[in-house]
Amino acid sequence: MSDTTPDSLIPYDEIVQEALRAVVGRVLGSVEQTGGALPGEHHFYITFKTGAPGVTIPPALRARFPDEMTIVLQNKFWDLNVSDTGFSVGLSFNQIPSKLSIPFSAITAFVDPAVDFGLQFQASVGDIEPAGHEDAQNDTPGATEPGGGQDIAKSEDGSNVVTVDFGRKK
Repeated sequence: MSDTTPDSLIPYDEIVQEALRAVVGRVLGSVEQTGGALPGEHHFYITFKTGAPGVTIPPALRARFPDEMTIVLQNKFWDLNVSDTGFSVGLSFNQIPSKLSIPFSAITAFVDPAVDFGLQFQASVGDIEPAGHEDAQNDTPGATEPGGGQDIAKSEDGSNVVTVDFGRKK
């Protein structure tokens, strides 16, 4: 048997990434159907590549977050609209209302800290390592850090986290 793995002619990593992003779409779609009401204590931290194709955010936010940004859907959001390819939502940043449009392909992380659930995705925009970024910036009174300050995506305590990284060969 050989120690090298043959190159796959089937793009498994892309298929799995697409399926997991569909989970985000389904969750956001169910919130949209309830008129934007989140059930119970659920709330979402969504991290996305600000420079990805199809991302529409105000210029001031793009200047402040040139690579990656995290938003929170919890208390103050409006006009959630979900399509097959992405979503748009109204959020307030420093008490300035803003409309964001984010394709699912731009999302790099989705976390629901209320149930210790998280998904991480490979960056769809090139093979750029995400730069460090500040915490979520939209106005969310009472919001806490995901996992109570614990990094859910790196948790090894049995939480419901799915990280997919097939390590593409080039």
